[in-house]
Amino acid sequence: MSSSRQAYSEGQKATLLKVARRSIVHGLETGRPLAVEPRDYDPALRERRAAFVTLTQAGQLRGCIGHLQAIQPLVVDVAENAFAAAFNDPRFNPLTAAELDRTRIEISVLTEPEPMSVADEEALLASLKPMVDGLILEDGAYRATFLPSVWEQLPEPRDFVLALKRKAGMPPDYWSDSMRVSRYRTISFEEAA
Repeated sequence: MSSSRQAYSEGQKATLLKVARRSIVHGLETGRPLAVEPRDYDPALRERRAAFVTLTQAGQLRGCIGHLQAIQPLVVDVAENAFAAAFNDPRFNPLTAAELDRTRIEISVLTEPEPMSVADEEALLASLKPMVDGLILEDGAYRATFLPSVWEQLPEPRDFVLALKRKAGMPPDYWSDSMRVSRYRTISFEEAA
């Protein structure tokens, strides 16, 4: 895997979680994500990194949005994705102020996706590392990803891949020579309960 994986200090994690929550509050007040100035933050939080922000309530998913590729400073990515997870996830209604106190935030910072060379689905299943790998499946208009945390609900590789195909809109037995498969790892942290 990529050596770009780095640990974040407790202070850096707390800062990112605070930015995510402030962006959601700002969104409730203004309808827009919090604008952050990267130079006001620790150098590690200014690096271009891709992140997902996941919102849960009582352990149930309430929103999850992110980027697979690093396109902007991490602190900006977190602010924008927290807003998007709260208000723009098409699977859920926009978050309301009444829900805010019972909404928990998790941030997953991704390593650079690494293309996998697999001949077929069996080879893919054999090479996956449960509880470690995030997975991206792409083929034409089909595209979906599961963060490594999804292994908690789908611990068997076959179930994990089948559910990811379903998410992408692929038939259960779908495989093609043009299928692109990538894996990544995450550094994840969440607000205290």
